[in-house]
Amino acid sequence: MKLTRSKGFSLIEVMIALVILAVALLALAGLMITTTKNTSFGGHMTEAATFAQDKLEQLRASPWTGIIAGADTQVGATGISYARSWTVADNPNGDQRWVTVTINWTDPTARSTHTINVRSVVSE
Repeated sequence: MKLTRSKGFSLIEVMIALVILAVALLALAGLMITTTKNTSFGGHMTEAATFAQDKLEQLRASPWTGIIAGADTQVGATGISYARSWTVADNPNGDQRWVTVTINWTDPTARSTHTINVRSVVSE
C-alpha cells in the first residue's frame, strides 16, 4: 500500500493563520481610532488658531484708541464653541501695545478642555 502525502493546509494551520490575522486587524482598528482622534484635535487646534489670528488682525486694523481688552465666543465649522478673550498691555515706551489672545474650548469626544495663547505686538 502506497501512502500519499496531502498537499495543502491543515485545519490547525488555517486556524492559526486566522488568529494571527485577527490580532493584526484589531491592532489596526485601535490605530485608526487614535488617528481619527488626533486628526480631529488637529482640526480644532487649527480652527482655534484661526480665530486667534482673526482677532489679532482686527485689532491691528483698529484705531489706536480701539485696541482694548475684551471677550467673545466663536462657533467653528464643526459646531464647537470657542471662548475667545484678549488682553492689552501698554509698552512702557508708549508706542506699542502687547496683545494676548486666549482661546478655550471643550473637545466633545475626549471631554477635555484645551487652551491656546497667541501673543503679538501692535504698533501705533
